[in-house]
Formats: sequence, C-alpha cells, structure tokens
Amino acid sequence: MPVTLTGTAASAGSAHGTARIINGPDDFGRFRLGDVLVCRTTDPAWTPLFGMAAAVVTESGGMLSHAAIVAREFGIPAVVGVRDVMTLLADGTSLTVNGSLGTVACAPVAESAE
Repeated sequence: MPVTLTGTAASAGSAHGTARIINGPDDFGRFRLGDVLVCRTTDPAWTPLFGMAAAVVTESGGMLSHAAIVAREFGIPAVVGVRDVMTLLADGTSLTVNGSLGTVACAPVAESAE
C-alpha cells in the first residue's frame, strides 16, 4: 500500500521520478535529469538542479521559500514543508509529487511478506 506524505502545495502540477536525497552541494553530482530533488531547503546555489528536476520536495519552507519560487519559475511541481521527509524517504525511492495537492506518494520502504 502506498505511503502519502503531505506538505504545502507550492508549485502546481504532478510528476513522477526517483527520489534523490541531497544534503548539500557535495551531493549535487549524484543528481540526474528527471530525479525528484528531496532536501531540507534550497538557496541560489541549488538553482541549477531545478533545470534537471522532475519535481522538488523540501523539509522546510512555505509559499515564499526559495524552493517554491524557483520551482514555479521552472514550471515544475513542488511540495515544501514536508515534515521529516529527509528521514522518512530513502534515496532511490519512486515518487509521485503532486504540487497542486501538496502530496508526495511513494511505495513503502519495506513490505510485510504476510
């Protein structure tokens, strides 16, 4: 059964991609075209990643945060302020981000064999 996380709908649209947990600039090289950028927050140094991202999910921020504004400028979905997203999601998880509803849907990390 899919798990759905919620946050603030910050940039409309829906996209599917692979979660790429990015802790800081040292991780930028792991990011690939079509990945979903998952991070605590962004600042201007992160802007080049938006051109490659299918969507953006942040742990902090609101409608006027850097991530929200830049995602709208790039026309990609964004959900911001998703509590504990950096620890709840695993790198490489398949995600569907709905920036209109403020939801991030993913498969459970571990499923029971029952």
